[in-house]
Amino acid sequence: MRNFKMAITTETQTQQKQPLYLAETIHKIQQLPEPLIKEVNDFIDFIFVKQDNKRWQQWNHFNEALDLSESYFSDYLTNLESYEERLARGEIL
Repeated sequence: MRNFKMAITTETQTQQKQPLYLAETIHKIQQLPEPLIKEVNDFIDFIFVKQDNKRWQQWNHFNEALDLSESYFSDYLTNLESYEERLARGEIL
């Protein structure tokens, strides 16, 4: 019983030291449906990555590589469609 009271006291003291906006934010997050809580969690992870310069550079590099690979794919599809149209018209064999 003593440990329980100590835990409640410690938790209450910790809550009292928290800024008001933190308690409000936690309350808002608790009201969200599960899928949105996951999105908030992912966003918080993103903020942590952004604060770590090395991890942020890695994320930027990955994101740029992804954009580049997707742009090559869109060019590929455009070229393939053009090729198929020319093939259908009999311009190429």
